Amino acid sequence: MKTLFVGAGSMAHALLNGALEARVLEKENVYVTNRSNRQRLTEVTNHFGVNGVHAPLPSHEPFDVVILAMKPKDFQSAAPAVKHFLTGDTLVISVLAGIGIEQIREALSFNGAIARAMPNTSASVGRSATAVTCNGSLSEKQREWTMKFFSSVGLAVEVPEEQMDLITAVSGSGPAYIYYVAEMLEKAAVDLGLHSELAKALIRETISGASMMLEKSGLEAEILRKNVTSPGGTTEAGISVLDKYGVSEAFTHCVDAAKNRSKEMGSELLLNRVK
Repeated sequence: MKTLFVGAGSMAHALLNGALEARVLEKENVYVTNRSNRQRLTEVTNHFGVNGVHAPLPSHEPFDVVILAMKPKDFQSAAPAVKHFLTGDTLVISVLAGIGIEQIREALSFNGAIARAMPNTSASVGRSATAVTCNGSLSEKQREWTMKFFSSVGLAVEVPEEQMDLITAVSGSGPAYIYYVAEMLEKAAVDLGLHSELAKALIRETISGASMMLEKSGLEAEILRKNVTSPGGTTEAGISVLDKYGVSEAFTHCVDAAKNRSKEMGSELLLNRVK
């Protein structure tokens, strides 16, 4: 499949890393373009051995697949150039947070196959959790290829589009929440007397082990937590402080804020079109 990535940022890098390693993509058939950062484009093309396409974009190169991986705010300005790469048989895949299939269709003046996906940057190590939604124009072959592509970088599930904003908030942004927890645990450990390198090693292995338990034990997170929390013990003392400071409620507000921001990003695109 001749594939064009429009955007050379962290998400494109993660998807390229996973899909090339899984051989879902062949580097000689992969092209990458980036609107303004020539250095970043050169770094990506050299790292992966793929083809770079420099602006102004040529108009004579249709692609089997075009993957929209620019910043969401740049989509509207990039759309006129992207149109040149599309034919009636092209599969357009968007990994842009907050931008719906209908908005993509209108901006590209494209009535063909469009899939919208929300992976996360763990795709670079083959452990993304990706939600995918498709319009009715995908052929069975295109739908199978889309799911194979995202399955090559982790778990891929097909969902209704109305769930995408919430999924963006949960699994799209989710790795950052885990990194934040790791960052705060390390800071607390160092502030209370542990050497930084020791704290990092212990926390990384603790998170890795907990993740493996969630994956392999077959037990719910609540049960695993309770199994560690002995009455009157150290874990209970720590959890009681988290409860006191409303950490549970904070996570609910965190996910809700991210979900609402995903919706706002789509609305902002519509406002920009009106202007």
